[in-house]
Amino acid sequence: MKKIVNISLLMLVLSASLQSCNDDFVNTKPLSEIPEETVWSDAGLSEAFVLEIYNGFGVGGFYEQEMASMTDEAIFTHPNRGINTVTESRSNPADQGYIMDTYEYGRMYTRIRATNIAIKNLSSPKFDQAKAANLLGEAYFLRGYYYQQLLRFYGGIPVDNKIYNLGDKDYMVPRNSYEDCVNAIVNDLDSAASLLKTAPVVKGRANETAALALKSRVLLYAASDLHDMNKAGAKSALLKSYSKPEYLMYTSGSQAERWKKAKDAAKAVLSHAEFSYKLDLSAPASASDGTANYMALSLGGGSKVADPAAAMDMILGRFFIDEKDERGGWVGRDNGPNGYHNWAGNTPIQLLVDDYETKDGKKFDWSNTAMAANPYQDRDPRLKATILYDGADWKPRTADVKTRDPNNQIQTGQYEIINAAGKKVIHFGLDTRKSPIEDWNGSRTGYYIRKFTDPDPVMEDQNTRQRIPWPMLRYTEAVLNYVEACIELGEDTEAKTWLNKIRFRAGMPAITETGAALKNRYRNERRIELAYEEHRFFDARRWMIAAETLGRKANIVNITGILKDNKKVSLYKYDPTSYTYKYVVSNIDPGIENRNWDDKMYFTSLHRDEINRNTELIQNPGY
Repeated sequence: MKKIVNISLLMLVLSASLQSCNDDFVNTKPLSEIPEETVWSDAGLSEAFVLEIYNGFGVGGFYEQEMASMTDEAIFTHPNRGINTVTESRSNPADQGYIMDTYEYGRMYTRIRATNIAIKNLSSPKFDQAKAANLLGEAYFLRGYYYQQLLRFYGGIPVDNKIYNLGDKDYMVPRNSYEDCVNAIVNDLDSAASLLKTAPVVKGRANETAALALKSRVLLYAASDLHDMNKAGAKSALLKSYSKPEYLMYTSGSQAERWKKAKDAAKAVLSHAEFSYKLDLSAPASASDGTANYMALSLGGGSKVADPAAAMDMILGRFFIDEKDERGGWVGRDNGPNGYHNWAGNTPIQLLVDDYETKDGKKFDWSNTAMAANPYQDRDPRLKATILYDGADWKPRTADVKTRDPNNQIQTGQYEIINAAGKKVIHFGLDTRKSPIEDWNGSRTGYYIRKFTDPDPVMEDQNTRQRIPWPMLRYTEAVLNYVEACIELGEDTEAKTWLNKIRFRAGMPAITETGAALKNRYRNERRIELAYEEHRFFDARRWMIAAETLGRKANIVNITGILKDNKKVSLYKYDPTSYTYKYVVSNIDPGIENRNWDDKMYFTSLHRDEINRNTELIQNPGY
């Protein structure tokens, strides 16, 4: 018996009241469980089984503790949640630190087991294969997806599609090689794409393009330096000395051929232009349009105040509805400013802010006097759509705060004002850790995340669930994958053609560099375009630049507003005509977080309990 659906108490009562007095009344068959043979003989129940497997997506990346805070994108405001264990390279097999549900070893294998059951039954001759094709395609996609989650987090893992049952005694299975894992995932995704070729595109469910997009990601990772024995060994003594390199990388074959496969896989996604959003511009959009375009993309059609057509970029998303109180609907509360009664969970660090170019495509430079005096002026339009910085316009303050800030501007600094006695005093910003409003939830960095928060002014984030979906797979990601593969293959002209499509949409000028300079510009472009979408954690690793990026100390900005001569302000608002603003960048207090990189962190350890359960598992290097 396979327990699939719990029946409500109401249904049980109704069922009992309708039974006649016959032998069926004493039937001991459990009413709260459905027999497995019934599930796979009923189309509705079969679909329900497959749909339940999607719950392995969790809430996408919309957890209170986001993966961004384990990268050089953000820092988590509230201590003792296991994130420092990762960022300070203290992770070990007994204490791995924070791991989101969607990468947790046991949880992923639970979902993989469910896909194996679905694939076995849906492939049975007893099914009408034409009717079963879509469900079977989804099952293959989901199995590929969950294996992919494990592979990019731990390296090679057991590809074990046996359906284990209670009473089985042999659970000992060794890890497959990295190459074997890639091949198995690609095979599943090819099967999914074929079976879903004519399937309709339904929000939140796999489709042909989703299978192609995930294949593109898998092959891009496979071609990267981290997974090439020669490149990885040259850059890391620890990885070079590992006795089982086949678990983590290719030990033979051509990296150039792998890049060619990655390029072809990405190009297959690009042919589905129905998912393209404003990538046909021949020149940069205006700055205001660039901000609007990027904001619309990040809102994924879930807000009333942004272009709903931007939702087409999302090939596969995790969607949320009001009827379910899921954390995915509380992104604004989790990350928003304390001056709006929010929690400031994952706050941007200065390293990321500095990587946004100026609007004319130049690198931001604190040693440039003009830039340093107005660091948020004339920047990449995506900055305004991604990060709430000091002086940024935002939604109306709540009723109890609006008299303190009728202008609805982010306040993350300290500013001189004139009090009732006519004396100059310091006003601490409403969105700081010295705010009169929930100071314990104030940002430690001077910034807040704006991306993914519905800007609709009627949405009060602390008590209103939003409907912004999490982007599982985006068309834009596939474009960037294609660009990267072209660069690695020396096809710079083709790479720039597609890279500049993304920049034009964002209101940024064309990139003209070639060679190594083009690669660096591309990597920064990917960092900016995919910020807070769980890519940086893996990109910095697969490019093997983690030591000089993720290993940097997290930094912050301290902002001071000094009243100009003869200016008298009693109620603060951002105003360069009344204030001279000073911006000082410094590292965060090491007592809060003291980042450090160790090469063992290229891969997460296998937990001690998993190795005890399966003694065939061999640990990753450095643990």
